[in-house]
Amino acid sequence: MNDSVQTIEEAAIGERREQLLLPSGLRVVVFPRPGFKKTFATFATHYGSIDNAFRDPKTGQEVRVPDGIAHFLEHKMFEKKGGGDAFDDFARLGASSNAYTDYTSTTFLFQTTTHVLDNIGILLDFVQEPYFTEQNVEKEKGIIEQEIRMYLDMPGDRLHSNLMRALYLNHPAHIDIAGTVESIRTITPDNLYTCYRTFYHPTNMVLLVIGDVDAKQIFDYAWENQKHKEYQKQTAITRIFPGEPSTVAEKHREQQMVVSMPLFVMGYKDSRTQLAGRDLLRREMTCGLMWQMLLGRSSPLFHNLYRQGLINDRFSARYGASATFGFSTLGGETPDPAALEAQLLEGLYQAPLREEDLARAKKREVGEYIALFQNPEELAYAFNHLFFRQIDIFDYVNTVLSVNLEDIERARRDHLNESQRAVSVILPQEDAEATPGEE
Repeated sequence: MNDSVQTIEEAAIGERREQLLLPSGLRVVVFPRPGFKKTFATFATHYGSIDNAFRDPKTGQEVRVPDGIAHFLEHKMFEKKGGGDAFDDFARLGASSNAYTDYTSTTFLFQTTTHVLDNIGILLDFVQEPYFTEQNVEKEKGIIEQEIRMYLDMPGDRLHSNLMRALYLNHPAHIDIAGTVESIRTITPDNLYTCYRTFYHPTNMVLLVIGDVDAKQIFDYAWENQKHKEYQKQTAITRIFPGEPSTVAEKHREQQMVVSMPLFVMGYKDSRTQLAGRDLLRREMTCGLMWQMLLGRSSPLFHNLYRQGLINDRFSARYGASATFGFSTLGGETPDPAALEAQLLEGLYQAPLREEDLARAKKREVGEYIALFQNPEELAYAFNHLFFRQIDIFDYVNTVLSVNLEDIERARRDHLNESQRAVSVILPQEDAEATPGEE
């Protein structure tokens, strides 16, 4: 087994990781952090809210499941057969645990200062021992329904959700991660088991451990844990996505809620999709650097908007992408959404793109990347996010440094396309009797 262990180094920043591929197909990755008091571990699967249509790996038949099922499944995994839940097991060993679902992945995690191996055992076992019944699924529906209704009352969440609905007509990125009250009411134990069998196979997952640990001990423990579990070989997962036009679904979405100041976000739908690995990373870095140059806090456009009182220091611009979709968002609080939109449209196309600004943006990006390795939680999130898009985290620095000014100028031309732009606004509620979050 030891001959199969890989040591991957990034000499430029003095970092390394150890990794091992187990016979079950599970990849185990360890970032040794000598001197760190806490150990942080995640067990993640490449399965998120957009994966609502796929082919069953066993039968080859197309399967369509209710929206929000990935998030629902995340909730149900903690419940144990015979009673109790995994949260209690972690707590008894002094660990805190949690989980989250996003568009493309589901992650279970814990952090602890003691009993690292035992906590890893809990993490592996509860995620690999599903228990769904008619009764516990029905009970969970009520809990998640309350969570969904809570999100409907959160202005920031509505701002983003409305933008995604405006940007995307068919792609499931426009569907809220938790689904809707109506969609989760249709979820059955059979739905959950079908999704579990498909997406929670070890070949679609990664175990990551960050801390002052012995990598060999972690590998030996994981090997022993997995060898008693019977996993059949599984073919590659075929995910099914509907056709999506390059243009946006709507130009403008507006909603009234209880807010003291209007919330504004402008989005650009990216026409460049179906990227993976270094190509996807390069696209993400190019657009990210572009936004730092155009709207970073040291940019003339940011200062001009700030000086006019149209934005505050919480205004931000960012780009994000997966293999099947990508978009940019620019937004924050503003007293005058229309004026802010007009000035952004004028300034984004006219702002000069200069070599010195690109050099400064690159320096900041590399600095933030190096800082990741001192924050286990952020490092774990970044690693998993990149891993499931076939990106090696150690390719980050070279990719950032390879971006040139011509790349930035090209990105501005092809990404800031009027037909791919949409706006979402949350306005202060005028009717005190209206229900918060009502569209």
